[in-house]
Amino acid sequence: MEHTGGSVRLRDLRPEDEPAVLDLFGACSDWFRAAFGQPSGPGDVQSLYYALPEGCAPDQKRLLVAETADDGVAALIDLVLGHPSGNECTVGAFLVAPACRHQGLGTALARTLREEAAHRGIVRVHTTVTDGWESGTAFLRALGFHVSEAAVAPGGNRNLGPGERGVRRATLSLQSAPAAEN
Repeated sequence: MEHTGGSVRLRDLRPEDEPAVLDLFGACSDWFRAAFGQPSGPGDVQSLYYALPEGCAPDQKRLLVAETADDGVAALIDLVLGHPSGNECTVGAFLVAPACRHQGLGTALARTLREEAAHRGIVRVHTTVTDGWESGTAFLRALGFHVSEAAVAPGGNRNLGPGERGVRRATLSLQSAPAAEN
């Protein structure tokens, strides 16, 4: 796929990607601190494989990385197909390296994933955004997501971070999503 910064390869995460994804997590410390009140830890990449909503099977999980020629692993997307229902999906994480932000990479990835989801019969996409993470909220709204006004406690089958903030739920109906620019 192409974006304004050049060519990007979107593919499944492989075990040998762990060092590069740890580097991405370190580069995204602004988000980890805002969301969890602390930087990422060494087990966070491995935890991605096990973090599933209750009732979901491991084969519903997709972990994707986006590689650029210059930056290597420049983004990570964590999603669960068929959740909360069969024709929906949930995005758990959508991280873009700070060096690649505001260059159209996130929008290009979202557009590609939205097209693939619609092709697979997905009608609705769910995610959350950390309360107060204004750039994430603006990004979701630009993509056509409806972002709730009220924050809720983060959930999931994991221990909460010491300074973890609430999240705002966001939903995108693929039948009414605008064509993303960039």
